[in-house]
Amino acid sequence: MPVAPPTELAERISRISVSATMKVAADADRLRREGHDVVDFSVGEPDFPTPANVKQAAIDAINHNFTKYTPAGGTADLKAAICNRHKTDYGTDYSPAECAVTVGGKYAIFAVIQALINEGDEVIIPVPYWVSFADIVNYAGGKSVFVESSEEQGFAVTAEAIEAAITPRTKAIIINSPSNPSGAVIPTPELKKIFELAKSRGIWVLADECYCRFLYEGEPFSLASLPGAKETVIVMGSLSKTYAMTGWRVGFLLAPKFVIDACGKLLTHSTSNPNSIAQKAAVEALSGSQESITIMLAEFRKRRDYALERLRAIPGFSCRTPQGAFYAYPNISGVFGKGGIHTPMEFSSKLLAEALVTVVPGEAFGSNNHFRLSYATSMEDLKKGLDRIEEFVKKLA
Repeated sequence: MPVAPPTELAERISRISVSATMKVAADADRLRREGHDVVDFSVGEPDFPTPANVKQAAIDAINHNFTKYTPAGGTADLKAAICNRHKTDYGTDYSPAECAVTVGGKYAIFAVIQALINEGDEVIIPVPYWVSFADIVNYAGGKSVFVESSEEQGFAVTAEAIEAAITPRTKAIIINSPSNPSGAVIPTPELKKIFELAKSRGIWVLADECYCRFLYEGEPFSLASLPGAKETVIVMGSLSKTYAMTGWRVGFLLAPKFVIDACGKLLTHSTSNPNSIAQKAAVEALSGSQESITIMLAEFRKRRDYALERLRAIPGFSCRTPQGAFYAYPNISGVFGKGGIHTPMEFSSKLLAEALVTVVPGEAFGSNNHFRLSYATSMEDLKKGLDRIEEFVKKLA
């Protein structure tokens, strides 16, 4: 008799879900291919082109046949460039041995969690949180412990709230400031309290610095710059947003050497090495002119202010001012009960179906009254999309 083909999947795959932002983006792409005029506010991707000097460095790499394998943890010149850039920007002092290059910032987070978290270990994650944090912890067998932040305080988590969630099983705290999805920036004095708390309890702080250069007020700050921080703080970074290099897939880790070595084992058996050409481009991005960041930040500020004005004028909406990144996170609970809508998921689904606008529902980030809108898009699309949202909400009344 014929044997039925295997159908059973590994248990660990059932612990994770499809990325909500990627799913929404895929839905938008499908509708576009069907000929619909979709305004996409779902994906956190700068609409700016990669800077010309960075693209030229990649072209030069190809012309010089830099197209072979590199070390799994990145080339020596790129690791040196990452350490130098971080020192210039934040006053840290990392050596290339304390640095690893990864295939995007997301894989930096994945590698660290896999290297540090055992079955049952707890990881504290402030809410709202980036969609992949909890799934990556779950995949490693850890337990995500969610700590609510105050909307009235701009979603900036406090050391007091984190301390209340610490147990003997707490292994790490994830800090993402500026935050995806809220744009919240934790004040530097509070970050110092969180660091001192973690250090006193022997807990890792995993600092996601993806948006650190996109700060609207004050100077960018890294937890790793604090005295003694290198022992307990791990920096997880990316060139994707800062240099409009999302598709190039270059991220990095800054951590104690033994952590870098542990992550290196995983890299050798999973990604082999980051793209060689992208690494040469990354060296130029980090070492060359930084003017593109200033230009992007100024444009994002204009878009932020415009989006806030429009969102706050919509009946039933309220929105805190994002202090960094390029996301607005409006509270839409004031429209619940209208048009059969009771959740952000229902709102976003109906918005896409009827108004052809994509946003990411707050459930993906651990909250039930919000959606995330990325204003890293053109002013033309921003105006068009907000016009549609406003008209959509008026029809709900």
